[in-house]
Amino acid sequence: MSADRYTPRSADDVRRLLLDHPFAWVVSAGEGDIRATALPVRPLFDADGSVSTLIGHFARANPQGELLRRHLRALILFLGPHGYVSPSWLTDRTQAPTWNYASAQFLVEIELVEDAAGLEALLRDLIGAMEAGRDRPWRQEEMGPRYQRLARGIIGFRGRVVERRPRFKLGQDERADVFPEILAGLARDGAGELRAWMESFDKSGT
Repeated sequence: MSADRYTPRSADDVRRLLLDHPFAWVVSAGEGDIRATALPVRPLFDADGSVSTLIGHFARANPQGELLRRHLRALILFLGPHGYVSPSWLTDRTQAPTWNYASAQFLVEIELVEDAAGLEALLRDLIGAMEAGRDRPWRQEEMGPRYQRLARGIIGFRGRVVERRPRFKLGQDERADVFPEILAGLARDGAGELRAWMESFDKSGT
C-alpha cells in the first residue's frame, strides 16, 4: 500500500468503511469471461486490526459461482461515502470540480463454502450483524423449515486477502481557506456522511 496523501491513517479507517458500508462488488474473470455480483460482505480482522478475510455468499444459480470454482482469485470492491465537490460553493471559482470518496479494493483468494455447518456460520454472522441494535432483532429460526430450504440455494465463500488497496480522497489536498467552504456546500447538498468523514480527516483544525 503506497503511503501517498490518500492512504488511510490506520487500519481503523478501513474497518470503519467496511462495517458501515458492507455492500460490495465481487468481481472475477477467467476463460474470457468477466462476472460481477453486488452482495453484502463481512470482514474478519487480524490481531493488528487489518482485514484478513472477507466472507459472504452467492445464490447457487449465479453463474459467477461456477466461474470461481475454476478461477479462485477475485477482486472485492467497497465504496463508502462519496460526492461531487462543486466550485460553485467556493469564493475562489478558479478551483476545479472533483469527487471525494472513501473506497477499498481487496484482491482475494477464494475458498468456496458448501457444507451445512459452514453455511450456517456465514449466515448467522451476517444476520447477526445486520440485525444488531434493532428493537426486535430477527433470528433465522423464525423462518422455521423454510430457512433450511433457502440455505441449500446458496454457495458461501471466504476470501483470503492477498492485497489491500484502500484510497480515501477526503479533502487532504485542499487549501485551508477552501476546505470550510466545501464542508458548508456538502451540508447544503445533504451529504452529511461525506462531510463527517472529511472533517475526521482534516489536519488543519478547521
